[in-house]
Amino acid sequence: MKGKVVAEPFSVPVTVRGYEIDGQGHLNQSVYVNYAEHARWALLKEAGISQSGLISKGVGPVALETTIRYQRELLAGDEVEVTCGFVWGEGKTFRIRQTIRKTDGTVAAEITAVGGLMDLKARKLVADPKEYFRALASEPQLFGL
Repeated sequence: MKGKVVAEPFSVPVTVRGYEIDGQGHLNQSVYVNYAEHARWALLKEAGISQSGLISKGVGPVALETTIRYQRELLAGDEVEVTCGFVWGEGKTFRIRQTIRKTDGTVAAEITAVGGLMDLKARKLVADPKEYFRALASEPQLFGL
């Protein structure tokens, strides 16, 4: 999928909490997905898009595929930055590229996702999600639009 990604992706800080640690003493694999989702919703909020705003327009974001490449373990108390950058192509889907990086610059994980915007009544993807995001956002440049 060809597309454009924002040069400096949006990011949010997260501190790894003790209850997120597994029996081996590192961050449980499923929590990486939670961190990625948190960053996505934080980006929407920063761009001026609320969950209620999406629902009022009859649409909602959906995850179609998520791939995580684990590179370094995270431990309780580690402080990380979770980035979020949208890559737009043509059609019904878009990509999201995310990095979970420790404060020392070490990349802990890279996450790529394919998403879409679902028409909540028809239960089908909208034809051009990029235009919905552009119309709904007060800060569309955060999406690279």
